[in-house]
Amino acid sequence: MITGNGHAAGERAVADADLDGLAALVDRLDAVALLAIVFTLGRHGLTGAHDLDEVYAATKAAPRHRRIVRRWLRALVARDLATVEDGRYRLLRPVGAAEVERARAELDAAAHGLEHGSGLARFFQLSVSYLPELLRDEISLQALLFADADLDVADDVYQRNVASRYANAAAAEVVASLARPALRVLEIGAGVGGTSAVVLPALAAHRPDYLFTDVSRFFLSSAKERFAAYDWVRYGLFDVNGDFAAQGHVPESFDVVLAANVLHNARHAGEVLAGLRKLIAPGGALVFVDTTVEHHQLMTSMQFLMSPPATDPDADFTDFRRGTDRIFPTREEWLDSLRANGFRTAGCLPPPGHPLGRIGQYLFVGRV
Repeated sequence: MITGNGHAAGERAVADADLDGLAALVDRLDAVALLAIVFTLGRHGLTGAHDLDEVYAATKAAPRHRRIVRRWLRALVARDLATVEDGRYRLLRPVGAAEVERARAELDAAAHGLEHGSGLARFFQLSVSYLPELLRDEISLQALLFADADLDVADDVYQRNVASRYANAAAAEVVASLARPALRVLEIGAGVGGTSAVVLPALAAHRPDYLFTDVSRFFLSSAKERFAAYDWVRYGLFDVNGDFAAQGHVPESFDVVLAANVLHNARHAGEVLAGLRKLIAPGGALVFVDTTVEHHQLMTSMQFLMSPPATDPDADFTDFRRGTDRIFPTREEWLDSLRANGFRTAGCLPPPGHPLGRIGQYLFVGRV
């Protein structure tokens, strides 16, 4: 399986990182997120027993973000910070501003010296500070992530942190190992280009036909500037939930389809995998990175990017996640879906037992 060399490349990319310390930091991030959630609910007067409608009303949560509130409450119950009885939730202890600030200061101290992207911790701290406004849709997470059109924080989120360095290096090695004359690559959901920045240099000697796409034009202009040296890269729009043929893509028109942190947005994971399988020529592969764990820290930050549009706040997944408020398929669910939808072999990195597995971000490879 070609993932063997990919793992070696990923290991080289994080050779100097304290992986055990990073796993501990992830736990600390989740703990701080839970304290911030309890504090946010408590400051809205939710100190007794309340049903969901009362919680929505007190927090003034935008309809499209109400599923985040439900995730919060389930997480608090699971961690014994709240109880639920007859549909009414009760916080088990108050959390004050001083406790949250102390925990955040300790988080900064714990993160110091860990090569996990300095902007990542700052971004988490910033999003926690704006939880009430994020819930009410008075500020968007995009405004925090791309403040003043600065992509530096986004690069920490998608490229420079340890988990992304491993996954992107492994992806670049896997894609490069698939190189052949006239290689055709489709990157979907390319966004800020965090993965592209590692994959494109690995392919430079081959000068493939490389189509960099995203669902929005927002990222395309900056990508054209950032990757201007790679004159063999084309740019365009691609909607993973749209009709691929209607978007101009015929079966077997690519040798590699690459995706990073986007396929969890598929309304039906199996149908999208089956559609992508048809786009890939024999001998090719789908190579994608995705998160597989519903971390509490994500519930106070990145999940605000994943809520449905305000015009359709009740939109839901149509696969096994429907009605569950889940976003991320598990590692096993992705592997099962790859096999069930036409991929001859499926593998993922890091391997079982690796310290980065605690973060839950994996590189998946499905061969055709």
